[in-house]
Amino acid sequence: MSTLPTTPADTPVGTPADPAAAPANTPAASSASSSASSSAATARSALDGAFPGGLGAFVDGRIAVGGGETVPLTAAATGERFGGFPDPGREGADAVLASAVRGAAVWGATDPFERAAILREVSRTVAEHAEELAVLESATTGKPLRDTRGEAAKVAEMFGYYAGWADKVTGLTIPVPGNWHTYTERVPHGVVVAITPWNAPLFTAGWNAAAPLAAGNAVVVKPSEFTPVSTLRLAELAHRAGLPDGVFNVAVGLGGTVGAALTSDRRVGKVSFIGSVATGRRVAVAAAGAGIPTVLELGGKSANIVFADADLERAADGAVAAVFSGAGQSCVAGSRLLVERSVHAEFVALVAERAARLRLGDPLDPATEVGPILTAPQYATVNELIEAGIRDGGRRVTGAELPAALTGSALAGGHWVAPTLLDGVTPGNRLETTEVFGPVVGADAFDTEAEAVERANATDFGLAGAVWTGDVSRAHHVARSVRAGTFWINAYKTIHVAVPFGGFGDSGHGRSSGPGALDEYTQPKAVWVPTRGAGAPFPSLSYSG
Repeated sequence: MSTLPTTPADTPVGTPADPAAAPANTPAASSASSSASSSAATARSALDGAFPGGLGAFVDGRIAVGGGETVPLTAAATGERFGGFPDPGREGADAVLASAVRGAAVWGATDPFERAAILREVSRTVAEHAEELAVLESATTGKPLRDTRGEAAKVAEMFGYYAGWADKVTGLTIPVPGNWHTYTERVPHGVVVAITPWNAPLFTAGWNAAAPLAAGNAVVVKPSEFTPVSTLRLAELAHRAGLPDGVFNVAVGLGGTVGAALTSDRRVGKVSFIGSVATGRRVAVAAAGAGIPTVLELGGKSANIVFADADLERAADGAVAAVFSGAGQSCVAGSRLLVERSVHAEFVALVAERAARLRLGDPLDPATEVGPILTAPQYATVNELIEAGIRDGGRRVTGAELPAALTGSALAGGHWVAPTLLDGVTPGNRLETTEVFGPVVGADAFDTEAEAVERANATDFGLAGAVWTGDVSRAHHVARSVRAGTFWINAYKTIHVAVPFGGFGDSGHGRSSGPGALDEYTQPKAVWVPTRGAGAPFPSLSYSG
């Protein structure tokens, strides 16, 4: 693959003629009536501006275009195809890994203070290009610009946070019996492969690259074949900021070719995966067969518990944000709404009223609050699960129709699902335990605290949850009782790179953030040094006397 055509890593995104690169106050980004700004033509323009030589793997600081079957890219807001790229196949994955092995040798030997300085420069560079990254992400994925702007800023923050840890990866001095000086040091795995999902490609690329890089590993990010563009640009910017060749590569391609090759190659020291339970299990099995450990961040079916003594207005705002932000395409979405019976009807009405006010529209319009489902297969799945929830007894409260502004515009062919609230989603309903991954919430009533906790835990997932109550003691008791890796009290969906994040059960294992993530991406090495000369190991080897 190294002989394929390449494009320079510092190619700028956008030109004055590129509407997708326009500032937020220009018509291309701000006019809700300009539905063409989310069309395939605009996405194509953004793509061509960023990668004039075509899309391919980012390897050794350059784009290398593959030669396999073409993988199409589709504009989620309109359903139109706007581009594609050749799948590089296993040969391409091999070239990326060979580069990463070389990069790991250089990066792992780099002074940690120098690594910290380079990562600080990556953070600064990403911050400088945050608007460019946000527009590129929105144009090519269909995520609302208001969301991608926040995510681009968070990626800069991730690299800045772990830059602060890069020169603080230390070991222990351990007292042991006898005349020994014994200590440990943390050593990197070498090459870390991060497989990231389509719902937040830019955010998860940063989330899964910054910590292993700080620990001294080379990273290969394999983004979803549906949404590879922003990850490639992030890698280019990181290389421009000073990361050596091979230290941050991107392996675009299909899961069955590139993904399968990356997760079963013994040159890989660790695999991190974000995605569905089924795919995560396949990745873990393939990696285990090659002796590769994994960090898995999988799905969730999180319960949002509301007691009668809660501030209901504030809780309703939180419930709407919990499931409808990002069009529900979030592993921590609060997709189960459990409400104390005495306020159940009132609270469902509050949520329904708020859901009806949410603005759907052109993703590049800063006023848009809810975007489309990012992929056609997921769009079909979401609609199928809504119908299943109704068949199982759920009553549709909102989401029956799309706004006329969508159905009467160029956006009509997109993957749009209106914010949907189903009430009466009882334990026998499919939506009680099945992750939808769309803007769909199922509500039901409970009578006692014990019942609420039991319902919250009646799932194989264990990723997140929340409780809304004015009783401090109850809040802490429920937080302790619900089996979830992240839990909020009178809030929902806030996460930060400094705080551990991960799940229990089918939601995965390992933690991908916080200081502990450095332990995920290093291994302890014990060193024994005798402080006095040792005696002969066998009597026959003694030469005294």
